[in-house]
Amino acid sequence: MLGNEAAARGALEAGVAFAAGYPGTPSTEVLESLIEASPERGVYVEWSTNEKVALELAVGASMCGARAMATMKHVGLNVASDTFMSLGYSGVEGGLVILVADDPGAHSSQNEQDTRIYAMHAYVPVLEPSCPHEAKEITRMAFDLSERYGTAIIVRLTTRVSHTRGEVILGPLKEARRGGAFKRNFEKWVLLPLNVRHLHPEAIRRIKDFSRNAHEIEYNTLIEGEGDLGVVACGVAYGYVAEALRELKAKPHVLRLASTYPLPLKLVERLFKLAPRGVLVVEELEPVVENQLRELADMLSYDGEIKGKDLVPRTHELDTNKVARALASFMGLKWHEPRVASPPPWLPPRPPTFCPGCGHRATFYEIKIASKKSNIKAVYPGDIGCYTLGFFPPFRLVDTSFCMGSSIGIGLGIARASHEEVVIATIGDSTFFHAGIPALIDAVYNRHPVLVVVMDNRYTAMTGHQPHPGTGLGPRGEERRAVLIEDIAKAVGVEYVEVIDPYDIEGSIDTLSAAIRWVQDNRKPALIVSRHVCALVEYRERMKRGERVAPFYVDAEKCTGCGLCAKQFACPAIIRTANGGAQILPDLCVGCGVCAQICPSGAIRRGEER
Repeated sequence: MLGNEAAARGALEAGVAFAAGYPGTPSTEVLESLIEASPERGVYVEWSTNEKVALELAVGASMCGARAMATMKHVGLNVASDTFMSLGYSGVEGGLVILVADDPGAHSSQNEQDTRIYAMHAYVPVLEPSCPHEAKEITRMAFDLSERYGTAIIVRLTTRVSHTRGEVILGPLKEARRGGAFKRNFEKWVLLPLNVRHLHPEAIRRIKDFSRNAHEIEYNTLIEGEGDLGVVACGVAYGYVAEALRELKAKPHVLRLASTYPLPLKLVERLFKLAPRGVLVVEELEPVVENQLRELADMLSYDGEIKGKDLVPRTHELDTNKVARALASFMGLKWHEPRVASPPPWLPPRPPTFCPGCGHRATFYEIKIASKKSNIKAVYPGDIGCYTLGFFPPFRLVDTSFCMGSSIGIGLGIARASHEEVVIATIGDSTFFHAGIPALIDAVYNRHPVLVVVMDNRYTAMTGHQPHPGTGLGPRGEERRAVLIEDIAKAVGVEYVEVIDPYDIEGSIDTLSAAIRWVQDNRKPALIVSRHVCALVEYRERMKRGERVAPFYVDAEKCTGCGLCAKQFACPAIIRTANGGAQILPDLCVGCGVCAQICPSGAIRRGEER
């Protein structure tokens, strides 16, 4: 099973009754797996508007005694943090697990933040599996621990566990534990100052109790070896440590940790006795365990040396070679760096690009042309999603990209501070619902002159086409009422709101140009919804209906070799030929016809159906 699928299975084996999340790589498949199982198992599952809403739904279900789960990626915990920090004080009723997938190496994220630091700040324990089977077992176990200690539990996955496949031993499925009526508790649930003063020490007590008994957790194990040195390996890092020690032919004492906050006090005491000379901590990203170990060393009067981030990299993912290098240095052993094959010099670079037929490509092209026709200096704040690819040539229309919804918020500041430039902020449909609305309201209320272009492809496309409030579908494809972006914009007071189809090049450029003029003349916000369903979804639906697709082709006699289609529009289905002309690859062309609209010589035509 995929690690994320295994974690979902663990939740089902624990009797989870409610689950909510927001899609974000590398966490997405956890909730997708629960959605697939939900009809048979009687579990309520939803894609929430954002991570804060997802966590709050899980908290509410837990207050009624139900077992609940919230899923998100590491930066999603930022969105949920307001609720999360208070949850650490209040504790829980029914078992509540927050599955957070970190992304060391930032494969698909804007940072490498370490969830464990959040957990320490909130007094919420963290469990870390090292493989898919442990992901299943630890998630199952987390619900029991949550109820035993009256606290939420974070299960921290990382990319290598989330997206690794491995053998998983399945256990029996439990009936969904739904709880009952709301368990009213004013002192626990109403976080007024008079209650918080009592809850804070209670949160600290729970963490101390957890630490005293954490040696009972099955995947916290102390493997006795030889000599007077020890190694602490956390989560997925244990796999690298095991491989590296085999290659080094070394057998130090190894403390394999599943609970990385708080640490299992009794196992740490035993490790200190077995390894009086020193301990090396191997963990990904921040020195969370290392710092805790240093505190315990002071408390337990341990005289050995504690090493960690001075030998183990603090950034990016670990691998066996990095860990072997650190272990060899720590243990005074020789290590020969393996040769790493370099890519051949003739291999061309493959920058990420929009799919053939993507409406976002057409929208960026139209924004670029409209900006030039309007003769403006423009700033283009961008956001998180497929459309962030507008950063790359030939568009270069993403000047900023911080977090969900930041394109509008940052755009407001730029619009106020810069008097020479027009701000054109781009944001996706799912991202708009997630975090864009508050900034849009601010733009109306404070009269910020920005043009917001919402790139609406009707799905949360980058993470696998999950639905959102504007899609009109539920998580299993059932029909629901669609919440229209243009209706929200009008409801909050945006006076200039238009909807365009990015496949209509001329009409879209005219509308965008008019919106730019309106913002300049009125010094107020305007909003354009550029709506066309994701090209991948549209193409697949056509195939399911048995429709044939007629790809376009280039009439070589009419082609002037201007390069507009291949260089300025940059559809991957169009390539340059040896004689300077253009050619359309029929196996990639989805028949959108946008390239035919922009060809100045009329050389691009629809071919025969295939």
